[in-house]
Amino acid sequence: MEDAGVSTGVTKTPAEFLKAIKGKAVLVKLNSGVDYRGILACLDGYMNIAMEQTEVGDWDMRSWEEYVNGQLKNKYGDAFIRGNNVLYISAINKT
Repeated sequence: MEDAGVSTGVTKTPAEFLKAIKGKAVLVKLNSGVDYRGILACLDGYMNIAMEQTEVGDWDMRSWEEYVNGQLKNKYGDAFIRGNNVLYISAINKT
């Protein structure tokens, strides 16, 4: 399967990118500034997003969990995000 990253130098349409990252770790930034990270389960033509293993907050991109003052704050399971709230979706590598 193709890598969803931009580093390949291959131009993809937005639809191809979204298809490639389905089932992978993503960062979803909302218009309000809130960040959601998790596994992209599915999305529709309105950019409504269903995510699994979802976490919310400000991120240290080396970490997969939300930490505030060194303590784990929030981890969620499934989440549904209405498409008109989405600023962007970015593929991330879970390390």
